[in-house]
Amino acid sequence: MSTQTIMIESDVERSLDRISLEIVERNHGVADLSIVGIHTGGVFLARRIKEKIEQREKVVLPSGNLDITLYRDDWSLISQNPIVKKSDIGFLLEDKRVILVDDVIFTGRTIRAAMDAIMDYGRPLSIQLAVLVDRGGRELPIQPDYVGMVVAPHPDERVDVLLSEKDDCDAVVLSPR
Repeated sequence: MSTQTIMIESDVERSLDRISLEIVERNHGVADLSIVGIHTGGVFLARRIKEKIEQREKVVLPSGNLDITLYRDDWSLISQNPIVKKSDIGFLLEDKRVILVDDVIFTGRTIRAAMDAIMDYGRPLSIQLAVLVDRGGRELPIQPDYVGMVVAPHPDERVDVLLSEKDDCDAVVLSPR
């Protein structure tokens, strides 16, 4: 089994353009909209989506980032000393429609943890989910509202999202576990 590139830079850019447009369309504009990215890849994608919406709509959207490490139901299995990043939500969530952004959705457990973390900051009007890649395999009844690409990898494959902010290129690759 070899590594296979399933999205290149132009595919990622086109997907983010489409997701940004769908967010504005589905929400009938940008009133009360906010963007929150999940560490790490979701933070970079959230920034890009935010910039696209702001440029198109000529607005400034509240945004933040979320570390869900201690909200995970498996953190004690992953490591006895989890690496906790900083969450930064510097605005009130009440009366906001939160667009939660992540790079890949798989089991749904990361998103469940993120929703728990968001609720600790306040009670938004709604939470909508945007992901670059939906790889299926849900263990919880959580589905994204906005998706760049749906892929059904072999159980022995992993989906890696490479982003220029940390990997010097934009791509999505399937690779052996």
